[in-house]
Amino acid sequence: MKTRTFALKPDASADKPNEKVLSLEKYRQELNEAQLEAVTTTEGAVLVVAGAGTGKTKTLTYRVGYLVESGVPASEILLLTFTRRAAQEMLMRAAAICDSRCGQIQGGTFHSFAHRLLRQNAAHIGLAENFTVLDQDDAEDTIDLVRTALGFNRKDKRFPKKQTLGKIIGTATNKQMPIELVLADAYPHFEQFAGEVEHLAAAYRDYKRANALLDYDDLLTELRDLFLNYPDLGNRISSSLRYVMVDEYQDTNLVQAELVRHFSSVHQNVMAVGDDAQSIYAFRGANYRNILDFPNQYPDCTLIKLEENHRSTEKILNLTNFVINQAKEKFTKHLFTRRVVETDYPAIVSAPDERFQSRFIAQRILELREEGVPLREMAVLM
Repeated sequence: MKTRTFALKPDASADKPNEKVLSLEKYRQELNEAQLEAVTTTEGAVLVVAGAGTGKTKTLTYRVGYLVESGVPASEILLLTFTRRAAQEMLMRAAAICDSRCGQIQGGTFHSFAHRLLRQNAAHIGLAENFTVLDQDDAEDTIDLVRTALGFNRKDKRFPKKQTLGKIIGTATNKQMPIELVLADAYPHFEQFAGEVEHLAAAYRDYKRANALLDYDDLLTELRDLFLNYPDLGNRISSSLRYVMVDEYQDTNLVQAELVRHFSSVHQNVMAVGDDAQSIYAFRGANYRNILDFPNQYPDCTLIKLEENHRSTEKILNLTNFVINQAKEKFTKHLFTRRVVETDYPAIVSAPDERFQSRFIAQRILELREEGVPLREMAVLM
C-alpha cells in the first residue's frame, strides 16, 4: 500500500519568546519599581508625583515607547509638555527606545497643539481660516493701538502701559478672574482704572475678532470654547486621543486643566506628571491646585510616587525633605538616593536683607577660592 508522508513544520512561535515579555524585561532592566509601574499602568487616570531628579522625563519617554510597542498607533497618543524643547527631547528619546513611529505622536506645547486644532477646524467654529497668531510683542502693540484709540494714553493719568495691560488681561484669562479682582490682588495702585481697563480689554477682544487675530491666550480659550459650543466636533477630537499624557502638571493653568479633561473625556486614559513642590509659574497664571486636586477631578485615579533621586546626595535630600514637609498642602513623599557620595552638610543662612545676602555670598566665594576651589566650580543660583 502506498502512503504519503507529511512532515509537520516546527511551530516557530513555540520557540520564539513572547515579544511583550521581552519588551517588559527590557523595561525592568532600565527602570526602578515605581517608574516601571508608571510606564505599564496605561488604563484610566494616573497621577505621577515625581520629585526632583527622580527620572520624570525618562519615565514619560519609556511610557510612550511602551504604548507604541504594545500596538497603540502613535497618532492616538497625545503628549503635552511645557516647552517645545521638552517635547522634542522626549520624542527623540522615545524613538531611540522603539522606532521612528514615535514621530507620529500628537502633541507639543498646549499652545502649539491648540493652534494646530484651531487651524484644522477654523471653518467649523466661526474662525477665519487665515487667522494670525500674535506673539507677545505684537499683542502688546495691538493693546497700545486700542489704548490710544480709546484716549487712555493721556499723560496726565498714570494709566497702565501696554506691557502691564498685557499682563493684567493675560492674568484675568489664565486665572479666569474678573479684571477688577486681578487689579485688587496684584495691581492695587491701578484699581481706580478698573472700569477703563475692562473697557479696553473688551475693545481689544473686538479688535482681534474683527481683524482675524488671536494672541497666545486666545489659542487656549478658543479651543476650550470649541469643546463647549461644538460638542460633536469636540467628541471627534477626544475620540482620536486614546492616551493623554501631560508633563509639568503643577504649572498648568485653569484653562489648560480644563482642556486636559476634554481631551481625555472619551477614553478616560490620562496621565499627569508633576511635583507640587516645584510650582514656579504662578506669575504666568499657573495654579498648583491643579495637581493637588487631580485625585478629586479623577476619583478613580492611580497615584504613583517617584521618590528615588538619581542626581543629589543624602545630606542635601534630607534638607530638601525637611523643607518640603513644612508645606501645609502637599503629597507626602520622601526623596532618597542609593548614591554613596561624601559631601559637606548643606547650610541654611538667614539673611536679614539683600545687602547682607550679597556680602555673605561674595565673602564665601573668596573663602572657597582661598581654600583652593576654582571659581569655575562655583555656581550662584538667583
